[in-house]
Amino acid sequence: MQKFTVHKGLVAPMDRENVDTDAIIPKQFLKSIRKTGFGEHLFDAWRYFDDGYPGQDPTSRKPNPDFVLNQPRYSGASVLIARKNFGCGSSREHAPWALDQYGFRAIIATSYADIFFNNCFKNGLLPIVLSEAQVAQLFNECAAFPTYSLTVDLERQVVIKPDGVEWPFEVQAFRKYCLINGFDDIGLTLRHSDKIKTFEAERLAAKPWLAHTLL
Repeated sequence: MQKFTVHKGLVAPMDRENVDTDAIIPKQFLKSIRKTGFGEHLFDAWRYFDDGYPGQDPTSRKPNPDFVLNQPRYSGASVLIARKNFGCGSSREHAPWALDQYGFRAIIATSYADIFFNNCFKNGLLPIVLSEAQVAQLFNECAAFPTYSLTVDLERQVVIKPDGVEWPFEVQAFRKYCLINGFDDIGLTLRHSDKIKTFEAERLAAKPWLAHTLL
């Protein structure tokens, strides 16, 4: 998992409440569990006029020019601002996969669905909670200033606006530790690889029949 310490990125506004996971990554793309190839289908039903499907040639698509991520000023955005209850709906982990693979590193909203919130941390995506007034201000400033960017300092737990104003945010200590070090669940386990190898060797010595394969 990619480490997250300090990130500065262009902001894209998702000015909708209750954005559910089926909107983030529609159900027809859930057949794959490879954790790759989802970024191009992020917000697929909103980004395109035609119905998307797995394996489709991207050059054959009909993009919606009014959708925020199709507007040139937001090309390359890596910080998403959203309204309340972002990521509601089903518990598909494909939603943070799609956001991450599109290029987003952080999301700022007033609230999130619990399962989506947890899944973000497990996949290197930082979901930040700010107040409604703060988020409203970000939307206003993003609309007013092209190339509007924010700096997210996870180590200091602050969002830094272009004018230098810093807004603190809360993050659980263990989640912060995992993001800063790039540890997903597998990475956390592999920290103890030497102990695991020692245990397996001792277990095999005590129970050698475990090495045999049943036909």
